[in-house]
Amino acid sequence: MSSPDIIKDFPRVSPEDVAQASQYQPAIFSDIAGRRGALHGRIQALRPRMKVAGPAFTVEVRPGDNLMIHAAMSLAKPGDVLVVDGKGDQTSALMGTIMMTAARQLGLAGVILDGAVRDSLEIDEMDFPVFSVGTNPNGPTKNNGGRIGHPISCGGVTVRAGDLVIGDGDGVVVVEREQLPGLLPLAAHKVQAEAKRIAAIKNGDTAAKWLTASLVAAGVLREGEVL
Repeated sequence: MSSPDIIKDFPRVSPEDVAQASQYQPAIFSDIAGRRGALHGRIQALRPRMKVAGPAFTVEVRPGDNLMIHAAMSLAKPGDVLVVDGKGDQTSALMGTIMMTAARQLGLAGVILDGAVRDSLEIDEMDFPVFSVGTNPNGPTKNNGGRIGHPISCGGVTVRAGDLVIGDGDGVVVVEREQLPGLLPLAAHKVQAEAKRIAAIKNGDTAAKWLTASLVAAGVLREGEVL
């Protein structure tokens, strides 16, 4: 028997893990997870100050149609982040002020769309975290089915319902739900290591210790040669 188009519930990253993860930049998680999980750079915060972290509530729509987003909003739980596979379409907006106001009222943590939005100035005033491929004043249709709660492709990355999505002015990173608890200690260590390195640089230790070996390995320098 095939699975239903709408999966109403699924395991989510825990609120405690989300709270811990939100202390770190998405870039930290990308680094410690093998430089994987970052959505394509076309998906950016509507305003650079916007940040979001929470379990993904996945939605797949036809380009320019937001019927399934409305359905998803009636099912999502407080703290969820709507993550919408809008096929990268920029010919019309999938969401605007009315839907964003409702999303905020429902307690959603934010919205990430591989598609466009509109009413950007009003969303800015709301200070509700929205990530999209840009804006378009054209409105959507509400005619076509899609899927909710299934794995989607958003910004070229697989996103499963319940995975952690975390975003800031750099962009958005997805962390698999099962991997997150083991990555949190690595994130803390990475932040400490970077702080130590920055302090050393400010004290004059600017040389990259790994550079010569990497240049030799790349064939740019001969063995024993230095810059």
